[in-house]
Amino acid sequence: MRRFLLAEIMMLAIRHSVRKIAEPVKNVFKTTRMGSFTSVPAVREDVQDADFEVGSIASRDSLLNRCIGELPPGPGLITRNFVVFKSRENKAENFDGAKSLLSSPRSMLGDKSHPVIPENPTVSSSSSIPHIPPQKSDTFRILTWNILAQALAVEHDNFVGLPDGTLNWTERRLRILHEILLYNPDVICLQEVDHFNFLNKCLVPLGYRGVFCSKPDSPCIYLRNNNGPDGCALFYRKEKFDLMVASSRVLEIWRVQSNQVCIFAQLSVRATGQQFCVATTHLKARQGALLATMRNEQGKDVSSYLTACGGGGSKPLVLCGDFNAVPSEAVISTIKSRLSVESAYSKLYNNDEAPYTTWKVRGDGEYCHTLDYIFHNKHLDVESVLLLPTEEQVGPSRLPNLRYASDHIAIACDLRIK
Repeated sequence: MRRFLLAEIMMLAIRHSVRKIAEPVKNVFKTTRMGSFTSVPAVREDVQDADFEVGSIASRDSLLNRCIGELPPGPGLITRNFVVFKSRENKAENFDGAKSLLSSPRSMLGDKSHPVIPENPTVSSSSSIPHIPPQKSDTFRILTWNILAQALAVEHDNFVGLPDGTLNWTERRLRILHEILLYNPDVICLQEVDHFNFLNKCLVPLGYRGVFCSKPDSPCIYLRNNNGPDGCALFYRKEKFDLMVASSRVLEIWRVQSNQVCIFAQLSVRATGQQFCVATTHLKARQGALLATMRNEQGKDVSSYLTACGGGGSKPLVLCGDFNAVPSEAVISTIKSRLSVESAYSKLYNNDEAPYTTWKVRGDGEYCHTLDYIFHNKHLDVESVLLLPTEEQVGPSRLPNLRYASDHIAIACDLRIK
């Protein structure tokens, strides 16, 4: 472990890592790969999904039905609803089932086992395709999710007690696609993406446009049967937004490039001309004082990068992703203070965070933490958030399983531009 840390700290920045591009956006941001000091990579092309064909006239409903139809018989996939907040403009009625839907694990979360219910939430009605996205032009839905890189899941993450077939890629990719399409987001931010071409071929016919930025030295490329490096991806709905500018950055720790990246995009609402900035990142993993310090340095670099890109001050800003940090860790307060942002889910949990966004069992124990966030500044108002699955929905084997594709839980919200 120390060798990897020292290697990352010693790597020198060999070129400026911020690259701005205008329309049209290429599907892939290329980054300089920095070789490991301990092994030889076996880099492969992203071709493992060539068997999955999507017609040019595919629709969201047809792909959702295909996902269900091609999965083997088994437990139904987890589905959730949105809590919609009342406001002076939104006089929606209360939904008495909100409290039951907000249950959280009792055995592992201490005081958070009974989350505070907001005073006036309403929940969208249940359906097979829950909650259509906001129709107002000044409101958009954003979803962020660490989808669990396939190479890491099979060869590295040491999950324990998974149901048979959980990590079978031909089935797991259908669960990933189903989860994304089910909630019909306008902006999609993904982490640990090592099958970008699969997502791109499925989402482009539905009107999305995507960009991808791989990690400079992805651990995936050192694993057997990998599909190339993992990284972050950002998709947006073309009929709703114009892309003004996009860029990516390899995050720095003490002015040295690390192995984590960030994607930035400035979007303009076609109907109104309103603009907002969105960014996604995946900070360094693992626990420990040194790792927490390195994450905090990455948080400072993310903040400086987004500010330099114009993603602060008077412009609406959303920053989301897997920060690999619990709410009490320094990097969270660093990002909040430097970018003047708050968490979308704090509106649901009375200024606290969601009780968990990942729940897994590995060889060294069970982990139930909040690591994923959607941050926004004062120029955006949260109109709804996607509920977390209950402990019963998660199931005794925890995540991933045959009902859910990743060890992290997708979070989403509807944001209104003020």
